Amino acid sequence: MRSVFVVVLVLVVAVVFDLGLLACAMLALSGLMLVSRFLARTWITNLDVTRECNRTELEIGQSIAFVATLRNRGRLPIAWVLIEEMLPRAAITARPPRIEVKGRRLAVAMLGPLGSKTLNYQLRFAMRGYYQVGPMVLETGDLFGLHRRFRTATDPVYVTVYPKVVPLPGYDLASRRPIGEIKLTHRLFEDPTRIAGVRAYQPGDPLNRVHWAATARTGTLQSKIYDASTIAGATILLDFHRDAYPARNEPARSELAVTAAVALANAVSLMGQPVGLITNGRDAAERIRHRDETAQREGKPRADRATIHRRAAMREDDDRLRPLIVPPGRGPEAFARIHEAMARVELSDGLTFDRLSIEAEPRLPRDATVVAILAHVTPETALALGRLKRQGFAVSVVLLAFDEVERIDGAGLLIAQGLAVRAVSDENELHGFCELQFVTPL
Repeated sequence: MRSVFVVVLVLVVAVVFDLGLLACAMLALSGLMLVSRFLARTWITNLDVTRECNRTELEIGQSIAFVATLRNRGRLPIAWVLIEEMLPRAAITARPPRIEVKGRRLAVAMLGPLGSKTLNYQLRFAMRGYYQVGPMVLETGDLFGLHRRFRTATDPVYVTVYPKVVPLPGYDLASRRPIGEIKLTHRLFEDPTRIAGVRAYQPGDPLNRVHWAATARTGTLQSKIYDASTIAGATILLDFHRDAYPARNEPARSELAVTAAVALANAVSLMGQPVGLITNGRDAAERIRHRDETAQREGKPRADRATIHRRAAMREDDDRLRPLIVPPGRGPEAFARIHEAMARVELSDGLTFDRLSIEAEPRLPRDATVVAILAHVTPETALALGRLKRQGFAVSVVLLAFDEVERIDGAGLLIAQGLAVRAVSDENELHGFCELQFVTPL
């Protein structure tokens, strides 16, 4: 608009002072600007893009294939158009990059009337997470660079990359014991494989409950007494506060925490025991920022590439102060929910772990073992877990310690509260993660 105003002003001055040559030049420039504006608007509105991908859920190290087809729906040829597939900047610039591009996600094309062009490219995801791919951004304009137009042409695709599932061979499935075995406070179920004693027969006792050997010795009918079932499962408390994960060990430590949580949940679910998860991390899916769909439907071009990137990208800020909770459940469905939550979880600066334990306490099953996964132990964290233990919960701790100093300092605070501790420094140590006994507190 400023250039148009300048041209009109010069034209008026040329007419007033009878400068014919200048007036002719301004008229020619005005015509050129009008034609350029018309072509730029026509080209950008006649462009259409369709994009296909083969899947949106995958494991670490796998790839997704994309096929994008650009079409000119108009009768006028398009001199040039720039096609760009937006990707998360942080994922591309990370070292090593989280997303590797194979093929061309950015290209310049010239399209004839009703012409088309196809782009083929693959994205390889090297780390678990929740990624926004797209939208595709189109840019075109006149040959003189007087007018340029931008438009988002496709909806974004959200890709879920699941963390790896590390098997835990040290977990004794035949023992039917949860991690950190406890006795149920509510004796609703009895385990017929665990005989606690005998008592006198009572009317109504089934025949399979009669202890025939004791009956033969005493001469009177005796019935078996069973212990309560100890298949109580586990509730995982994952500390994912940003302050607990120093930058010097990232993202190795946070990824180890996610891997440990997934491995534990998988081992418990394979035994048919209930497993749940509570964390103070944030869900990446809650940070999605949608584009202005009204302008998209009406085909209105945007005038600034930076504006398109800013409005179409996922938000970086998040004001969530509530814990992320996966309710306890049994079987593959319960593990699938935890697996998906761990794929999308991100470090947060909201709830600290001691506040998380307070928020989570009403949701903790009394008969399930509380397994806390910690990367950093503070006196407040140790006191919070000690308070849970004193209130009757069975509490075990998995400490992510990368050196002996962290291991000694963190375990000392926890052992002082009477808590059982297992220190883990890498994935190889996860094989002993689910031994029947944790470190016995002093």
